[in-house]
Amino acid sequence: MARHRNPVGDPVASATALLRRLGFATLMLVIPSLALVSRRAVVVLAPIGVSLLIIAAILDGENRPIGRSNRAFAGSVPVLATIVLLVWISLSLIWTPFYEPAAARFGSILAMTALAVAGYYALPERMRASNIYLLAIGVSVAAIAGIALSLLYGQGLVEPPDGVATLERGLVAMVILVWPAIAWLSSRRRDVQAVLLALAVGVASLLGPTILPFVAFLASGVVCVLATSAPRVATAATATGMAGAILIAPLIPFVAAAFVGFPGIGPAAGGFAAGGFLESLVIWRDLIVGEPLRLLTGYGLEAALRGRGSGLLPANAPYSVLFEIWFDFGLVGAVAAAIALYGAIVAATRSHPPLTPGALAAFVSAFVMAVMGVATTQMWWVTTLIVVPLIFIAIARGQFRTKRPKALLRMIGER
Repeated sequence: MARHRNPVGDPVASATALLRRLGFATLMLVIPSLALVSRRAVVVLAPIGVSLLIIAAILDGENRPIGRSNRAFAGSVPVLATIVLLVWISLSLIWTPFYEPAAARFGSILAMTALAVAGYYALPERMRASNIYLLAIGVSVAAIAGIALSLLYGQGLVEPPDGVATLERGLVAMVILVWPAIAWLSSRRRDVQAVLLALAVGVASLLGPTILPFVAFLASGVVCVLATSAPRVATAATATGMAGAILIAPLIPFVAAAFVGFPGIGPAAGGFAAGGFLESLVIWRDLIVGEPLRLLTGYGLEAALRGRGSGLLPANAPYSVLFEIWFDFGLVGAVAAAIALYGAIVAATRSHPPLTPGALAAFVSAFVMAVMGVATTQMWWVTTLIVVPLIFIAIARGQFRTKRPKALLRMIGER
């Protein structure tokens, strides 16, 4: 039960408020900017921020009661599907060719998942607006820094301290984090600030070293606009499209063959089919035809990531979550991931309709980047996908309004 204290003259309450503010500042203010220059910023800072929130919840008990949280969380479809996926990933350690790195990776994923669950239970029942505004500030600073760094790196005036790839990772994280910030600003009717923030992030992603963040930003921006006018249609289309793409992914090489003509299948082969993206689809098709039973079980965790360097996969095999989830975990893993993703999208947009456009945009931006080649099992990506839902939950709990009892005030005035 929450222990309400007057912060004035109460050192415990003051310390708790400070810890919670530092926790949210770490997640919302520091991570977006520092991720542009440090490749381990998200992995190191996210556990620190969540830990501060957990300590604050233990001290003042202002988090939502665990029993109430369990009813809304533990028994939900996406959580159950995620548990099934984690169990299947653990079983895949039996047949993966890379047991030691896969076991270490699975341990890290479990640790981050446990941290996310603990962070969910530690979030306050009601969020202070001052804490959530830190996200808009953090993303704004990150966008300005991203533009400056992209221009400096592009002109060769400054050497990246941790490589250009780190800047790209930071832009990827910023493109996802901008949508909860925009959702919060829009819910507070600060539409001008939301548009300016979106423009700044769009420019920063456009100037980045690769096109990946900008493509994801454009796609998510389109979905955000559509969801503003037709939220139910946009939610259904997004959830069905993303889950369906995972389920039908093994058909993609064969469908493409019918239109383009892969070697040995159609007459229109030629150089176009043998290069780049289409060549990777040829490899995917050959893997399916060569070992069709692997569609059921997959090759195990880390197989797609490390298979290219060990000879298990050609170097130009597809870099996409659609390929990797089927190659690593097969049918069981793909079905569990699709159900978890579909359920998460529907659940995220059901309880707080004003946040629907931003939530859908965040899902789309993450999915587009994963489809286009972000290494989905690397810890910086896993940690980013843990931080964003926690921020959205915090924003949802900040949507209460204190309303004046107008009828009572009128009666008093008439007297």
